[in-house]
Amino acid sequence: MKHFIAAAVLLLSAVPVPASSQNFELEKLFPQVQCMALNVYYEARGSNLADQAAVADVVMNRVNDSRYPDTICGVVKQGLQDANGNMRRNKCQFSWYCDGKHDRPQDEDRWVEAQSIAWNMVEEGKFRGITEGATHYHATYVEPQWASTLQLVGRIGAHIFYRWE
Repeated sequence: MKHFIAAAVLLLSAVPVPASSQNFELEKLFPQVQCMALNVYYEARGSNLADQAAVADVVMNRVNDSRYPDTICGVVKQGLQDANGNMRRNKCQFSWYCDGKHDRPQDEDRWVEAQSIAWNMVEEGKFRGITEGATHYHATYVEPQWASTLQLVGRIGAHIFYRWE
């Protein structure tokens, strides 16, 4: 059955459909893949394949770590909330999620690429382990305070990756 669903999704993706419609179908049928695709898109779109896969691998590593939520969407959407349950601006694990901007991908080519990487990571296990267990990363142009408290794994593309000691 899983292979039938995967084949159906691949067939649907071959038909030219507006990105907004693709987004709806992916979210409806495979919500965890949708969350992963959005994270890859907003964290690493335009970067090389290894970097995008590494960003996805960090999410999977967090899913498998008891210090984080146990679903992809839980990890991607993790952050501080106000008293009403709304996300506090710029207080999320992944900055794009609560930056106050809409979360609808605009670059259709990059969105399709992010969906493909997400599908391969989540449903096929492809690229797993590329970060050697990293649970954190940051762009090369920033120097977060937390970086010195973790073990450096290395640089892949535009990001530097770390793991717990």
